[in-house]
Formats: sequence, C-alpha cells, structure tokens
Amino acid sequence: MELDYLQGFLDEQYSQLEQLQDESSPHFVEEVISLFFDDSLKLLHNLETTLNKEPVDYRKVETCLHHLKGSSSSVGAQRIKNLCIPFRAFCQEKMRHGCLQCLQQVKQEYYLLKDKLQDLFQIEEQRAGGTISVLN
Repeated sequence: MELDYLQGFLDEQYSQLEQLQDESSPHFVEEVISLFFDDSLKLLHNLETTLNKEPVDYRKVETCLHHLKGSSSSVGAQRIKNLCIPFRAFCQEKMRHGCLQCLQQVKQEYYLLKDKLQDLFQIEEQRAGGTISVLN
C-alpha cells in the first residue's frame, strides 16, 4: 500500500501486518484494521461514559487506555498510541479536564485515520478490480 499517504499516522508495525497478507488471505490487513476500529470505538465510548460520571473511576479509564494503546500499537496507529501517553498521565493525576481534552484528540485521530485507511483500501481494491466492504 501507499504508506506515503499515511506517513506519520502509521508506523512500521503496519508494514509488518501487510507482510502477513498473501493470496490465501487477501483482505487480512483490512480485517485486522476493521477489528481495531470496532474495538477502539467501544473503548472510546467507554472512556467518554466513564469520564462523564461522578465520581470518575480513573482505574477504569486507565484500563481502557491500556487496551487502546496496546491495540493501536499492534496495528501501527502511531498517533493514537502516542496520544495515550499524556492521556494516561492526566488519568494518573486525576485531572478530568486534561483527560477529556485528550479523549477529544484521540477521537479526532481515530476518525482521521479511519477515513484515510478507508480511502486507501478503496484505491487498492479498485486496482485489484473488486469492491471492499470491510471498513464501514
């Protein structure tokens, strides 16, 4: 795939995922990325719900962040993974306002990356002469 298009958004882990894709699993990367986006959306929802409850359960926030950072790292979603670091620091300091700001930044990066990957997968699928419906 054209990683120049996604420079700064993805790291070398994404390239390693691509190397696992072959003729027996031609949509491997799209399927893994689709699972990542589905799981991340649930985590983002849980983070938002937890941060908007009084009192904030910062242990739950930290658990969600841990999962989000790990899954982001596993697919190479570099910018999302990097945003989890200051988010966790605000969580540890129990700074709700900082957590909410980081959550908004993570959500922006999530949707930006999803749009870019969806465009890229569509281009790749058009080149291959088919259609794709993995990323919705």
